[in-house]
Amino acid sequence: KQILVLGLDGAGKTSVLHSLATNHVKRSVAPTEGFNAICINTEETQMEFLEIGGSESLRSYWKMYLPKVLLLVYVVDSADHARLPVAKQLLHQLIQNNSTLPVVVLANKQDLEGAYCITDIHDALALSDIGDKRKMFLIGTHVAEDGSEISTSMRDAKELIAQLILETQ
Repeated sequence: KQILVLGLDGAGKTSVLHSLATNHVKRSVAPTEGFNAICINTEETQMEFLEIGGSESLRSYWKMYLPKVLLLVYVVDSADHARLPVAKQLLHQLIQNNSTLPVVVLANKQDLEGAYCITDIHDALALSDIGDKRKMFLIGTHVAEDGSEISTSMRDAKELIAQLILETQ
């Protein structure tokens, strides 16, 4: 019952995962070297998240894990306009051979100045080209100050992911 968490380096994957797991914020500054696995229990289900680092050297491993997962969570940095075309290209490559894999795109860092809004992210990633057969969601998120409780958008993302996992079982 694995959930794959992917995205470019610096998108905030580890911070998002920590927030989902603990309901508290801990900003992670060190890039993930390799893999990071976290188990999250809800009342209804147990979810195992596997994050693979987003640096160029690790991206070749992404595809190997796709066939084994129930859901793809793709994290993008909403304020990193220059790298959105790369994020788009990688996302489209990842899912082109799997037309039914549900995808949750987290437009992260919505709290930063200059961050693209949800509609701009939707367009920048060409999400309308991904097809109608798959369940696909786009949620704007941000990881607030260290130690504080997670934002409602993060809570919504966690509930959505849990719901999708229950539906695929």
